[in-house]
Order: sequence, then C-alpha cells, then structure tokens
Amino acid sequence: MRRFVTTTVLPSIVLFLCLLASALVVDILLHQMGFPQLGRWLGPVGVALLAISFLHSLRRRKMMSLGSPKGLLQLHEVLGWVGALVLLVHGGIHLNAWIPWLALLAMVVVVASGLTGKVLLGEARQRLGHRRKELEALDLSPHEVERRLMAMALLTDMMKQWRSVHMPLTAAFAALALVHVLATLLLW
Repeated sequence: MRRFVTTTVLPSIVLFLCLLASALVVDILLHQMGFPQLGRWLGPVGVALLAISFLHSLRRRKMMSLGSPKGLLQLHEVLGWVGALVLLVHGGIHLNAWIPWLALLAMVVVVASGLTGKVLLGEARQRLGHRRKELEALDLSPHEVERRLMAMALLTDMMKQWRSVHMPLTAAFAALALVHVLATLLLW
C-alpha cells in the first residue's frame, strides 16, 4: 500500500497542485507583461482542448471506432490537464462574476475527480496484475489477455462508483460553462 501511495497517489496530488500553481504563475506573468486581455481569449482554446479530450468517452461508448482506448485515455488526461490550465488562466485571479467562478470551481473539482479516477484505475490495474498471470497460464493470446483485463478493470465496483460521481460533476461543469458562454455572447 505504501508503494501505491508513493507511486500513484502523491504524483497525482503534485500534478494537481502544479496545475493550480502554473495557472497562477502564467496569469501573474500575463498581467506583469501587460497582456491581461490575452487570458480572455484563452477561453475558446481551453474549451476546444476539453472537447477534443472527450474523444476518449466517445470511443469507450463505442460511438466511434478511431484510436485505441489506451491512447485516447492518455490524450484525455493530457488535454484535460492542459485545457484546465488554459481555462484557469482564462479565469484569472480576478473576481468579475459568480457564474464564471462557479464554472471554474466546478472544473477544478472535475480535474481532481479525474485524477482520483486515474488513481483508482491504477489500483485496479495493480490488483489485476495477479489475474494477468492466471490468464496467461491458460495460454490465451496476449490480445485476449489484455482485452479481458481491460474489461475487468473498467467493470470494477470502484470505477463504477467513481464514474457515478465524475460524470455528474462533468455535466455540472459543462452546464455552468455553457451558461457563462451564452451570457458572455448575449452581453457582448
């Protein structure tokens, strides 16, 4: 358990704190360099990155067949982090209105939830390591072993419970972001 905490949990916490610190540093630098308005235009960029990251969800739900699930999960993680960074810079360190701040807070919670999912998936994979050896002993093809293990990892109770929290959080973030975008367009 100690190894799991040091190799999986702590790096996720550090990554989350780096996200928040990076956004703060970039926003401060933009203000010091005289480009605070640049943050305003980062909103569409961040939204686009997050939208692209959802290719993973489309693939997992069999709504598309392009890409490998593992590769798209990695893309989801990277674009989710970068998109969140860009949107945190977009939100900045100033308080202008409640809806954008609620959307930003919801996004931060979704990112924390996503990192939690990554930790849970890592734990599930670790537990399935023993199961891999059992399946390999049955002389199954490497592809079949991987397919069965991935299916088992995704169907674990931990992952189901996590998804039952992560998906509504993501929907709340999306709704708040949509309200923010619509309000911005209507007031512009």
